[in-house]
Amino acid sequence: MSTITKKELVDRIAESTHAGRGLVKPVVQSFLDEIIRELVKGNRLEFRDFGVFETRTRAARKARNPKTLKEVEAPAARVVRFKMGRLMKQKVSTVKPGERR
Repeated sequence: MSTITKKELVDRIAESTHAGRGLVKPVVQSFLDEIIRELVKGNRLEFRDFGVFETRTRAARKARNPKTLKEVEAPAARVVRFKMGRLMKQKVSTVKPGERR
């Protein structure tokens, strides 16, 4: 499994759309910024067949420091949850573990 960076993603989109990298990069960044902005507001983002982003509040809990094994209080926090859409789930599930496409 490899990691794809934003730069690589921009390059792929620029190549497939025959648009300049200088045009694609700000569009991709604006898209990501808008997702963050809406999640901060507490809004839910739904992209049909791709998935849903939403925030949830995780309750305060007791956690353990793995180094010292000392118990610590983890405060309540807002976390982002992503649920795969139908098409993504379908495509991801057809790939066998370790297989690359």
